[in-house]
Amino acid sequence: MMVKKFQLPLQTFNLILGFMVWVILSSLLSYIKQDIAIPADRLALVTAIPVVLGSILRIPFGYYANVIGSRLVFMISFVILLFPVYYISEANSLSDLIIGGIFLGIGGAVFSVGVTSIPKYFPKEKHGLVNGIYGLGNAGTAISTFAAPVLADRYGWSTTIKLYLILLLVFVVINFFLGDRKEKRMKTPLMKEIKAVYKNEKLWLFSMFYFITFGLFVALTVFLPNFLVTNFELTRVDAGIRTAGFIVLCTLMRPVGGWLGDKFKPNYLLMIVFAGLTLSSILLAFSPSIKLYTVGCLSIALCAGIGNGVIFKLVPQYFSKQAGTVNGIVSMMGGLGGFFPPLILSAIHSITGQYSIGFMALSQVALASLILVLWMHYTDKLKVSDEVFRSTGQGILVTDAAGVIKSINPAFTVLTGLTEKEALNQKPSILKSGKQSRAFYDEMWNNIRTSGQWQGEIWNRRKNGEEYLQLLTINTVRDESGDVVRYVGSFSDITPHN
Repeated sequence: MMVKKFQLPLQTFNLILGFMVWVILSSLLSYIKQDIAIPADRLALVTAIPVVLGSILRIPFGYYANVIGSRLVFMISFVILLFPVYYISEANSLSDLIIGGIFLGIGGAVFSVGVTSIPKYFPKEKHGLVNGIYGLGNAGTAISTFAAPVLADRYGWSTTIKLYLILLLVFVVINFFLGDRKEKRMKTPLMKEIKAVYKNEKLWLFSMFYFITFGLFVALTVFLPNFLVTNFELTRVDAGIRTAGFIVLCTLMRPVGGWLGDKFKPNYLLMIVFAGLTLSSILLAFSPSIKLYTVGCLSIALCAGIGNGVIFKLVPQYFSKQAGTVNGIVSMMGGLGGFFPPLILSAIHSITGQYSIGFMALSQVALASLILVLWMHYTDKLKVSDEVFRSTGQGILVTDAAGVIKSINPAFTVLTGLTEKEALNQKPSILKSGKQSRAFYDEMWNNIRTSGQWQGEIWNRRKNGEEYLQLLTINTVRDESGDVVRYVGSFSDITPHN
């Protein structure tokens, strides 16, 4: 029992270390390029390379967190990371940095381990909060961004990188003793899980949303240190501190977003998030002064952090059985979201001499995401209405203004014997038993026209000719101008049985 209580803090610190290692190159690039010649057009590539493997590996890492448990995945990851970290500390060429940087991606891939494992230890109503707390591990990027330059000033960048080897070894030992050996595991084949979810539109919507929110976090984390030095002529330490501030705010907002997702409707929160990202990106597109640039970046950190927390509240809500694989796919897309913006911004800058077009394009992507959230929200409402319509025990038929049947529910078929094909485009008179007089129907429709509804008992006939007594309710549906557009009838069988 005590081991289970350690899992949230343990895995959060595991993520901190993983992210510290993940951003070694971007944190120390201004020092490394003093010793290793890196062409200006390759700077963005060096910082973006670790993101690639760190993104792609999130799918198998999330899956294997379910298969072999988070303890083993974290331990194996940290052991493997020892090799590229040491290799980079001894690098003397651009090729060395790129080769080592690819495998640093393992540090970013461990993210999907915790978001798959941690919810197993908590009730559903706390999943948003606990995944948000685990997401505080993003602070590892802030720690490296702030601390690595300070240590490099004193000890040099090579020695600074070697210090990460000690941390990795320490955490291998900690996970060996404190990791949960009895974690609940699932062994569904990976391809079977992928086939079960890849056609679900929610998977790709969540992936796109996380592509924007987490992608912005990663992109600006690797983009800002060098950009602030070259564009605003800040010192490397000052640029590191400002970038760390961005990272800390974004990271702290993640559990806030998860907590808000537990308390309020996640779709409404995402609408606010993408509206904020749209406006903030437009501000950055105008290449403002350092003060307004700071406001824009911090606004992005605020919105992106909340969005990150909200999205991982939604994933287990829609994909409880395939959470590991879906977490991996969604978080992979978030990582890839951090790969492309630095490259695109650098390419645009090399062509136009400015970053404005890139940030304006970002604002349009955020605006498109806002529109998709609105669409998702209203389609969800329609699906709920459809589920109610189809699952209710009462028979329901919907007609147009002329009284022609346009829709029925399954209970209608059970009660009347008429299939959808037989009932659609017919009039309700196909159910008449002949027991009611013309005056009965005239009075009924007179009440519907004057009051908009009618309720009463009526004898009708099933498809097989059997007569039965209905309790029938008819309601009128009008459009905004007051014109009748349809009638909705609901009924149940109240035939007395002796």
